Amino acid sequence: MEERMAVALARFGLGRRGTESLPADPGSWLAAQLDDTADLALPAGPTSTDGLLAERADHEARRMGGQGGAVRAIFRAEAEAAAAHLIETPAPFRERLVWFWANHFTVSLRRGPLRALAFAYVREAIRPNVCRRFVDMLLAVARHPAMLIYLDNAASIGPHSPAGLRTHRGLNENYARECLELHTVGRDAGYTQADVTQFAALLTGWGLERAGPSPGFTFFPRRHEPGPRTVMGRSFPDGEQGGVAALRWLGTHPATYRRLAFKLAQHFIADMPPQAAVQRLAAVLFGTGGDLRAAARALLTMEAAWQPQRKLRTPFDYAIAVLRALDLPADKRPDLPGVTATLGQPWLNAPLPDGWADTAAAWGDGELLLRRADWSLGMAARAGGRDPAEVAEATLGPLLDAPTAQTVRRAGSRREGLALLFASPSYFRR
Repeated sequence: MEERMAVALARFGLGRRGTESLPADPGSWLAAQLDDTADLALPAGPTSTDGLLAERADHEARRMGGQGGAVRAIFRAEAEAAAAHLIETPAPFRERLVWFWANHFTVSLRRGPLRALAFAYVREAIRPNVCRRFVDMLLAVARHPAMLIYLDNAASIGPHSPAGLRTHRGLNENYARECLELHTVGRDAGYTQADVTQFAALLTGWGLERAGPSPGFTFFPRRHEPGPRTVMGRSFPDGEQGGVAALRWLGTHPATYRRLAFKLAQHFIADMPPQAAVQRLAAVLFGTGGDLRAAARALLTMEAAWQPQRKLRTPFDYAIAVLRALDLPADKRPDLPGVTATLGQPWLNAPLPDGWADTAAAWGDGELLLRRADWSLGMAARAGGRDPAEVAEATLGPLLDAPTAQTVRRAGSRREGLALLFASPSYFRR
């Protein structure tokens, strides 16, 4: 395997799956995954409406003295399907983009009843938009039940709206603040607390209808704060369309494009990416109106992105790479949510709305790396006596460093050699 192919598999993809056939040209293989037909292998799953109905069913069951179980069943089935897709997908570059953007627009099981909604959120708001305009994803996220619950916008009521005057409830600024700080322009754009409050007022009335046969996003005019609002010097009318207009403006703001460019370069190139790469990505986003497919294609043309093993794999990344390398039968695979929790990055469970960190400083702690080594020993036991040298050649090729290759060859058994391979610096990096 030549080096460029190895980098394509590890840096842009999720690691080679077993001994799958390798394409003749890694760049063309990656670019083809950005086509609209590249993601058809993922089966349909429960919708957010199904998730809300499951929550309602469990609530009713508990009210009647039972325990329910509809939400638990959805989460288990969804996690199994998503894990299988990560391991088996023939379009790993596109899948990496899905989870990159899901982390950018984090929702977490740590806050709010999201177990029946989290995977539907990724499938409905993130996955369809990874190769569209950023603003399309932003609008889909803002209206999705998972985000409405996670950052409390479903509970935000205009204090001068009919509902606010009747209930004496008021604004919840959580979503407005995080949308400005994390999802779009960032702190450096110079917005103020007044901008956060004005933006939150614009988004009042964006809520959830939980009753009826099809619960989901609904705009409630009687909860909406009346009157136009000004955000960062820009005026917007009231009503649902005022909130839409504000999101469209923020989603196409130059500061947003600069911030997204840095995050993309940090994920695919280096923790501190070259300024030239960030500037080029920002220019592509600005020139195309935030076309995420164009930005991904631009990454593939940057030589800095093809430098080997400059990024430390997160625990999630690492686990997927090992599972793809072994390519075990479905009934032999470990439970991925349990694995990522053991390794220090529980799936869909980020502690804060800024998601999981994308730098070595967050994941290079000795105790976290020791967990990987311990887990690799258990995975080696599942491998059925695979030859570690063959696994190393198939999955790392020229990225395997000489000391690791020598250590693996000298191992006392195939299991020990495989564990040493998976616990090596070569496997920890991509």
